Amino acid sequence: MITLDDMEAILNDIAENLPKEIFKGLNGGIVLLPESKENPIGRSNDLYILGEYHGGGILGRYITIYYGSFIRVFGHMSKESMRDKLSHTLKHEFVHHLESMAGERDLEIEDANFISDYLKRTDSDS
Repeated sequence: MITLDDMEAILNDIAENLPKEIFKGLNGGIVLLPESKENPIGRSNDLYILGEYHGGGILGRYITIYYGSFIRVFGHMSKESMRDKLSHTLKHEFVHHLESMAGERDLEIEDANFISDYLKRTDSDS
């Protein structure tokens, strides 16, 4: 299993290889937290939040990645596959950041549609 330290090293490597311009305005940086975070609308603990973009407030703009959520969802994967999932999630959160800076909401709408589809699927399974 990938440790928290392993994931931090992978995350740092991914971030170092991203264009520096996309970090503009991300004054709080990228935060890796050890816990998992369940999505409150999830059914029977099956929907976890992997990362979040925080677009303002007292702490400023920053990205949170949840190590525990990655382990719960992807803990069975190889280190390389985990890296791919982590890279995808970090880039997803950067799109939120860039859209927020530009006053756009396309990815927020896409995420809301994903949740809506999830709810429809789980409601029909009941």
